[in-house]
Amino acid sequence: MEDIKNCKILIVDDELSLSQMVKDIMLKEGFHEVFTASNCHEAVEEFKKINPHIVILDIMLPDGDGFSLMQKFRETSMVPILFLSAKDQDEDRLLGLGLGADDYITKPFLPRELILRINIVLRRTYFPLTGQANKKPTFYLGSTLIDMNSGSIKAQNEEFTLTAKEYALLDTLYTNKGNIVTIDTLCRAAWGDNLFRYENTLMVHIRRLRAKIESDPSHPKHLLTVRGLGYKLVLEA
Repeated sequence: MEDIKNCKILIVDDELSLSQMVKDIMLKEGFHEVFTASNCHEAVEEFKKINPHIVILDIMLPDGDGFSLMQKFRETSMVPILFLSAKDQDEDRLLGLGLGADDYITKPFLPRELILRINIVLRRTYFPLTGQANKKPTFYLGSTLIDMNSGSIKAQNEEFTLTAKEYALLDTLYTNKGNIVTIDTLCRAAWGDNLFRYENTLMVHIRRLRAKIESDPSHPKHLLTVRGLGYKLVLEA
């Protein structure tokens, strides 16, 4: 895929007028393939049929909830997921991000903000390179091979794909390898914000990242916690 506008977008929301508005915004922005579903059942069927590049997901749905639906999608795909919800409590935001969502926007929202957030997630996930000068490294952590160009991890007979947030965190850690990266710096890298409301969510993403890059995530040798300060990536244990 050479053009970000060729990415397929799936919007899941039972408020049909809002769903159509988001679709119109995306089409006006130049995206060619924008699909909608109004409940969990439709969303699962549409997901299987179109294999979207990103899902814009409401939390409150008539036959279930967006959190459970995201976990259903995660059984077969690491597709980026952006929550778009009227639930603006910190607990809901942290739950969504903690479960692995790539972003969380509350209603009402500004169309330009939605477009910006979607483009950021898509670029991080599918277009990490803008030219040879920005070519990302390939490196080993023990016997685990990390290719930052494709966002892939190969460990023994397993292969994983980094989510957008995991990619942003690992990219920042690698850039500062051997040095402490503060919690604040990592939160800004992943969410474009400081640690306020994100510190617990950061811990969740670090735990998920360790599960992919460490041979024993409970006793990490490469992604180390520096208590009270942040984290450090050590290439040679």
